[in-house]
Amino acid sequence: MGRPMQMLRDGEHEALILLEKALIERRHGEVAALSSFGADSAVLLHLVARIDPATPVLFIDTRMLFEETLAYRRELAAFLGLTNVRTVEPSARKVSERDPWGRLHLSDPDSCCAMRKTAPLDEALAPFDGWITGRKRFQAATRAALPLVEKTSTGKAKLNPLAGWDSVALDEYSRRFELPPHPLVRHGYPSIGCASCTSRVEEGEDARAGRWRGMEKVECGIHFDNGRLVRAENAASP
Repeated sequence: MGRPMQMLRDGEHEALILLEKALIERRHGEVAALSSFGADSAVLLHLVARIDPATPVLFIDTRMLFEETLAYRRELAAFLGLTNVRTVEPSARKVSERDPWGRLHLSDPDSCCAMRKTAPLDEALAPFDGWITGRKRFQAATRAALPLVEKTSTGKAKLNPLAGWDSVALDEYSRRFELPPHPLVRHGYPSIGCASCTSRVEEGEDARAGRWRGMEKVECGIHFDNGRLVRAENAASP
């Protein structure tokens, strides 16, 4: 077995063990998976489905997503046999009051993300003791030290089973299990968020270069803890 394939198998084994501990042994209490149903969401969700297809999967519909993402959510959930996908939405009242024309992202993207993503997710996560993310170290410099398990300031666990995976491993896994890709990937979108704040990425650019292009913003805020990115010093035992 070549080194790239061995690394893939090692990463797959590590991810499955982490998910078994979380979803079967309940090492971290009640846990949900968080998915954007974006460019490489299929791998994480396939791993989750292999362990327990009834795992709660939280999907944030900001009401500004690509239509392709909404269609992909339905397609992928059916393909994987996921039985507990929950759509999380922002408060209609707050959106009407603060962003009636859908242009808040142009003047204050942080407030837009807070209203449409962070606040609804915080509410949806309240009953859970932790959650599973699809973040990976290679995606951006801000994620380079990402640990497998983090603890937030509130004591919740954040599990990152794909932390050590790279694009080659993701592609190989997807091919092996014939996972359907997000339709926008072939059009130059390796990272996909809201349609208003996502652009194509050119060859050689950071995978997340198309997110909030031209702004200082690099994260939507759902992975902040007390207003800052969670770093490796918050790593916890699997």
